Amino acid sequence: MVVVGASALLLAGCGQSSKIDAKPADVDYYTCTMHPSVKSQDPHGKCPICSMDLVPVLKKDAAAAATAAASTTGGEEKPSDFTVAEDRQQLIGVTYTEARKTPLQTTLRTTGLVAIDRLRHWDYVSRVEGYVKDLAVVSRGESVRKGQALVTIYSPDLLTTQQEFVNSLNVLDYAHKSGAADAIANAEGLVQSVRRRMELWNITAEQIQALEKSRVAQDTLTLYSPFDGVVLEIMTNQGSRVAPGDHLVDVVDLSAVWVWAEFYQEELPLLKPGVQVTISSSANRGETLAGKIAVVDPILDEVKRTVRVRIDVDNPDRKLLPNMYVDVELQLDQGEGLTIPVSAVLPTGQHNLVFVDKGEGKLEPRYIELGRKFGDRYQVTSGLKEGERIVNSANFLIDAESKVQGALKSF
Repeated sequence: MVVVGASALLLAGCGQSSKIDAKPADVDYYTCTMHPSVKSQDPHGKCPICSMDLVPVLKKDAAAAATAAASTTGGEEKPSDFTVAEDRQQLIGVTYTEARKTPLQTTLRTTGLVAIDRLRHWDYVSRVEGYVKDLAVVSRGESVRKGQALVTIYSPDLLTTQQEFVNSLNVLDYAHKSGAADAIANAEGLVQSVRRRMELWNITAEQIQALEKSRVAQDTLTLYSPFDGVVLEIMTNQGSRVAPGDHLVDVVDLSAVWVWAEFYQEELPLLKPGVQVTISSSANRGETLAGKIAVVDPILDEVKRTVRVRIDVDNPDRKLLPNMYVDVELQLDQGEGLTIPVSAVLPTGQHNLVFVDKGEGKLEPRYIELGRKFGDRYQVTSGLKEGERIVNSANFLIDAESKVQGALKSF
């Protein structure tokens, strides 16, 4: 009788235990997210390798039914919530952060090459035939002042033209004395014609006025610097014969220069004329110069996928020299926006995914839309609200949990 009673109790206990330990009908087996080779039918089992709790794997029919249900609700899989126990989250190193509004400040850095401002570069070319009588500058790099003599040319043609100008002035004076209107008009036309010819020969207005007063023709032409600057190149020598079109002297004003910099095509929307830029160089450590974008080249480099940008820079102390490499930095303030850390985003190829904390270990996989990257944070354009708590680290382990539990089926 005692043996029979004990047997009855044992059978009852076993039946009750089987009811407690029975796995759901849609679960195929239980496995470890860290060691998928482990398979068990025990809902309360632990991984024999790492001792982590096992998680359920749905049967193929149940997974297919869930996928079909998702396809009938909009044509795209809708991620479902899943649960990762809090002690398990601590074990795999899960941390959280909040979506919050922060200043949207972008810093772009690149290198640039200093170039001469073409509007401050003057090439003196001979416009008369003659000989170099006096070369006032002799080497590249010499500083010159505005109005300083650069080169003097002896020209018989110039002497002839100046004498013609003097004669036309004398004729004009005689016409004014006679009072004949036709004679005055003809004389004035002749004077203007000769004056224009001398202007085309680079004879300045001051030189022409001096000739009008002295009425003494000169056989030399002196060329003067149009601004304060430096000699860039000398292509002649004293005594050399020159003809119209021959290159004589180049001068350049370096008080303002250009900087050509290159930016990648994804940075193109941030590059606008007038944007302020900071320029620095290894030759002047600790010092910076301010510049601004003047021109954005509309043609993209087909190999480097970059665009060239011209930056105008004031260079009063001539610290930037042509062909010098410089560092270029743009700091752009784009207001304020909702941002999250880069580490919180799990890119899937088609989507960007975050795991939203729903409390008590429950997590919601959610697709979000991202804007630009600002330092170590992404701007969120849709999918999250300010203050929502999301997983910030161990995303790939959480992703593995979600796949095993069937939260993301076609990820």
